[in-house]
Amino acid sequence: MYFLKSLSNEVKSAQLLFNRLSKTNQLVSGALFASLAALFQSAGGFLPGIGISISPLSTAPILFCFVLSLPLGFITYILTNLLLLVIQPSELIIFPFTTGILGMGIGAAFYFFKKRLYIIVSGATLLTVGIITLLYGFKFPVLGPVISKNFSLSTTGLIFVFTFLYSWIWVELSLAYLKKLKTFISL
Repeated sequence: MYFLKSLSNEVKSAQLLFNRLSKTNQLVSGALFASLAALFQSAGGFLPGIGISISPLSTAPILFCFVLSLPLGFITYILTNLLLLVIQPSELIIFPFTTGILGMGIGAAFYFFKKRLYIIVSGATLLTVGIITLLYGFKFPVLGPVISKNFSLSTTGLIFVFTFLYSWIWVELSLAYLKKLKTFISL
């Protein structure tokens, strides 16, 4: 079955390559990824309209940092939040609970699991918890005014189905990128 097939060694290859870098280069890489994530996330505020379609890309830098190294991923996540506090404070409530937590969930799952299904479910679960926290905990209409602010099990189920599909897309995109990175480096 497709979801239960073991992943190849693209993740391990990227981690080994990253571990060959000096600690300084690793930290600089994390800082660059954090600044990219902050710029992507704040695009919605700076470029109304098209920026909303750029904003989801902030998941990628966090995801790749967590794939490469869990401590570096966590530092990058925190640094991105601090950068957003300065650059675009209005995005600070969205990033930690949506795009940031999705990158964290998928990246850390790549680190621990070898099967697609476990990685996808990990990302989907964390993103669902983040959205539910914003919707029902903070009463922030992250999904717009259509969704009620009162807890509903059916709404939560629909959110999980959406986050599962969204997480699946991110897993496949990141695997494709890691394969391209492996072929680029081996040239």
